[in-house]
Parts: sequence; structure tokens; C-alpha cells
Amino acid sequence: MSCAAGSEQLDKTVLISSCSLTPEVLELAYGKASRECPSPNEQLILVFSQTRAFDLVELEQLLESVGWRRRPIRRVRKALDHSLIKVGLWRHDPRLPRLVGFARCTGDGVLEATVWDVAIHPFYQGVGLGKHLMVYLLDALREMGTERVSLFADPGVVAFYENQGWTLEPQSHRCAFWYSN
Repeated sequence: MSCAAGSEQLDKTVLISSCSLTPEVLELAYGKASRECPSPNEQLILVFSQTRAFDLVELEQLLESVGWRRRPIRRVRKALDHSLIKVGLWRHDPRLPRLVGFARCTGDGVLEATVWDVAIHPFYQGVGLGKHLMVYLLDALREMGTERVSLFADPGVVAFYENQGWTLEPQSHRCAFWYSN
């Protein structure tokens, strides 16, 4: 069986991958702290990375695909440079991995952090990848010793975070909190 990523429609019921990358290939292609993400398709390999460089045009295309307006590239670069953590979710291809998910955090990395710009390409939504991205991100923040994480989300996705155990702010509109216990 081949582990090549095809263009077939994702099976939205199963998150299992029988294919995997060796630790050496993971580190070489995606950097330290990279990790495979459970995949909805046995031929699709997805990888989380905090260190693989972003093509800013590709990142903006991802963010536009979820309905966000375009931002000036120089400002996006500056925001990334000032972020505590940047996580890409990559569809593995040995020649050209594709960015299919993204999230970033700002903060001091000890007491508090804030999550921004969580996005999963619409083609990959509905199979739990957003949840896996948030688990990866919170694990990274937990390893840093971060005690409290806040996030701001569009009203239409607040329930997504509430279902993962985030505490909503009193008005339950845009802000949620996660506490390290």
C-alpha cells in the first residue's frame, strides 16, 4: 500500500493512519517537536510542526479559505516573528508539503498565553483535525509551564472550544479560557 497523498475525498468517519514517517524523516522535513497527526485516510500523512518555515502566501491562502480577509504580508510576518508558538499542520508530500492547518500563540509562556488564528482548510474540516491541533498546541504550552490560556474566536465557533472543555467568558460571545490543572 502506498502512503502517497491522493486527492480523493476524505473519509470523515475514521482518524487512523497505517502509514507513518520515521523520526529521522520527521525531524529532517519538519524540525524538532514535530509529530504526526491522526489522519482521516490511511494514505494521508499529516504532521504538526512548530519549526517548519511558512510560505506567507500559502498561509494567507489558508486563512482566506476559512473566510478571513487578507492581511498585508509584512504585518503577518511581524505577527509571526512576535508569536510565542506557531504551529503548522502539514499534508506530507516528500516534494512539497502543503499547509492545511495553522494556529499561533502570543504571551509570556509562563503565566499566560493567547491563542490566535486557528484555521483548518475547509476540505479537511469535520474530521477532528482542529481538536488535534488544539491538543498539540496546549501540550506545547503545558510543556512551557503556561498556567492560563485565553483565545478569541468568531461567535460561530465558540461551541467548538466549549465542547473541548474551554471555560467561556460570562457573555459567551468571543472569549474562552483554559487552565492548567
